[in-house]
Amino acid sequence: MSIGHTLLGLLESGPRHGYDLKRAFDDRFGHDRPLHYGQVYATMSRLLKNGLVEVDSVESGGGPERKRYAITEAGVTDVEQWLARPEKPEPYLQSTLYTKVVLALLTGRSATGLLDAQRAEHMRLMRALTERKRRGDLADQLLCEHALFHLEADVRWLELAAGRLDRLASEVRA
Repeated sequence: MSIGHTLLGLLESGPRHGYDLKRAFDDRFGHDRPLHYGQVYATMSRLLKNGLVEVDSVESGGGPERKRYAITEAGVTDVEQWLARPEKPEPYLQSTLYTKVVLALLTGRSATGLLDAQRAEHMRLMRALTERKRRGDLADQLLCEHALFHLEADVRWLELAAGRLDRLASEVRA
């Protein structure tokens, strides 16, 4: 996820302080990975330097100065371009799981045990995500469904690989 573009998009509704941006980000997108304040301010500094945001106002009170950021026209254009650009699909052609299966076969370890353990871990996570989806709001439901579809694809691959282990073993050991 592009944190900079996400913060810019959040600024389109109006100027905000870094604290407000962090809170809005965490509420909408940071369910599993909330932003650190340092990450927000480092990103805002970079966006400011690149002319995508400007300081709308500075408030000084009992603590440090609080800058309120506003998106610039260049920032709006940047967000529009980012939103219009399709994300590159991630085909996972060099997956760690495949590497582990091949190395288990090459070293005489149990690839079946590895696949069974991985399937159990996937199923555990799928149950947890299904429960989270059941309790969550629409945004959380959509996030969980996205993750569940990917995990289901992984489980299908695990089943396929398990069915081809003997053949794969003879090919990798040749």
